[in-house]
Amino acid sequence: MPRVDVELRIAASPDQAWAAVADVESYPGCMDNVESVTVTERGDARHRTTAWSVRLKGSVLRWTEAEVLDHGARRFDFRQVTGDLGAFSGHWAVTPTGAAHSTVSLHVDFDIGIPLLAEMLNPVASDALRENAAQMLRALERRLGAADPDTGVRR
Repeated sequence: MPRVDVELRIAASPDQAWAAVADVESYPGCMDNVESVTVTERGDARHRTTAWSVRLKGSVLRWTEAEVLDHGARRFDFRQVTGDLGAFSGHWAVTPTGAAHSTVSLHVDFDIGIPLLAEMLNPVASDALRENAAQMLRALERRLGAADPDTGVRR
C-alpha cells in the first residue's frame, strides 16, 4: 500500500498546534481544498467519527473515518470506514521542537481500490495526496499565525 508522509515545522507551541490539528471541523474555514468536515459521532473524548469532502486535483473525494485521539501524545489515528478509496488510514501528530515550535506531521496509507490500475495510478495519487497534505499543513500554520507563508517571518 502506498504511503505519503508530510511534515512541517511551525512557530507555535505544541499545545497550540495540537489544538489546531484536533479541531478538524475548522479545516474548511482555513483550508481551500477541504470542502467539509463534520463530526458525525462522538463516542467519548478519544473516539469520534467524521465525514470528509476534499478536492484533490479537480475531483472531490468523500469518505467517513473513525478517529482515535490521544491528547497526551498529541496524535490521532484515523481509518476510512466508508468512502471513495479502497483503503485510507494514517495519523496526524504534533511533536515539540522547542518551547515555541512544533513539527506537525500527516502520514497516510492508501489503496485506490482498482487493482488493475494501481501500478499506473498509485504514483499519481501519491503525488496528489502529498501536495494536498502539504497544503493542509501550510494552512494550519497560517491559521495559527505562526509565520508569513511567503517569507517564513513570524508576524
